[in-house]
Amino acid sequence: MEFNALDAISPVDGRYRNVTRSLADYFSEAALIRYRIQVEVEYFIALCELPLPQLSGIDKKQFPALRKIYQNFSAADAQAVKDIEKVTNHDVKAVEYFIKEKFTSMGIAAQSEFIHFGLTSQDINNTAVPLSMKEAANKVVQPMLAEIIAKLSGFAKEWKDVSMLAFTHGQPASPTRLGKEIQVFVERLEKQNELLKSVPYSAKFGGATGNMNAHHVAYPKTDWLSFANKFVSHLGLSRQQYTTQIEHYDNLAAYCDGMKRINSILIDLDRDIWTYISMEYFKQKIKAGEIGSSTMPHKVNPIDFENSEGNLGVANALFEHFAAKLPVSRLQRDLTDSTVLRNIGVPIAHTIIAYKSLLKGLDKLILNKEALERDLDNNWAVVGEAIQTILRREGYPKPYEALKELTRLNSHVTKESIMKFIDGLNVKEEVKAELKKITPSNYTGI
Repeated sequence: MEFNALDAISPVDGRYRNVTRSLADYFSEAALIRYRIQVEVEYFIALCELPLPQLSGIDKKQFPALRKIYQNFSAADAQAVKDIEKVTNHDVKAVEYFIKEKFTSMGIAAQSEFIHFGLTSQDINNTAVPLSMKEAANKVVQPMLAEIIAKLSGFAKEWKDVSMLAFTHGQPASPTRLGKEIQVFVERLEKQNELLKSVPYSAKFGGATGNMNAHHVAYPKTDWLSFANKFVSHLGLSRQQYTTQIEHYDNLAAYCDGMKRINSILIDLDRDIWTYISMEYFKQKIKAGEIGSSTMPHKVNPIDFENSEGNLGVANALFEHFAAKLPVSRLQRDLTDSTVLRNIGVPIAHTIIAYKSLLKGLDKLILNKEALERDLDNNWAVVGEAIQTILRREGYPKPYEALKELTRLNSHVTKESIMKFIDGLNVKEEVKAELKKITPSNYTGI
């Protein structure tokens, strides 16, 4: 029966299928099979190029045809591998047998025993998975993150001169500018993304327990370490030099931690924007036919930021588990990494859902300058810091205490009460004039 998104257990492949569809090319079962085949085929070609004596007769002109096994990989091919797996009960062995069948049809069955030569399953899995992660990052995750950063950077420039009341501990604080507050997130995202990009995509490629035992015993004069390093580098990955049967996942854990930090920054952004909307600093564009509440017709809810925050939270919970669990294994290997690693696409999918929702929400924002100006004008107490600092400069006795008495004991500080206070100060007239120029709207620093 054909799969229907309505039957999906997870919203990743159900409700949000249209958003996550592109990730199927990297993290679906079919994609994993294709990446495994890519590693196996490229490994065989590398053995031919070495060459091993038994493979010296393979014509290099056949290499493009060999690569088409994974380049033209189809849904029917994926099903064929799964059908073989029903017999072998081993997913990587099923891939090996599938390629052998292809070799037979190409007339090179005699060389097919060099498919998966000297390898263990994790040489394939621990190369295929980081390869899929790297390509997904470059083609899906990074472009969306770059779009978010570019959108925020545009806002930072557009709103660089928009004064805004700041809030520390939820209380009115020294004024700031909206553009600068957005730029805070731009800088954070850019810096953490630089760190994320610096994490190598590591592969394990060294035989059953990482020592290339089988390779060495069969061809002791071959420099297998150089071969393995060159092969993994050819795939665009970094080979771990000392491993057990599996890669140690330290760099994958660093990747998960890096993604988690970026997502945490975006949760912070989601909550700030949500709060600004509740404060009426932003309005939202209304889409025709859209309903905010099933019972309250006036509502335009900030659902995109809520959806983003929720999905980022799910993603981070999984990233945190991967980062904590994957580097830990019993002795030379247990199977817990395999079942966990199969889910690596899930937090990335929730991340993409969140990024898409965030971008949608950002596109709806309409700046409400009137609300920003209203709050500034209603909070003249915030210029107290400026006044007492200038009074300190002038050697005025206990300026902080004087401003504290004015701003904390009065029920509401107004422009008029501030001006009256300044008039009563025992300072030069030019200092009074300087103080009277300070307003909540222009006291925004540099």
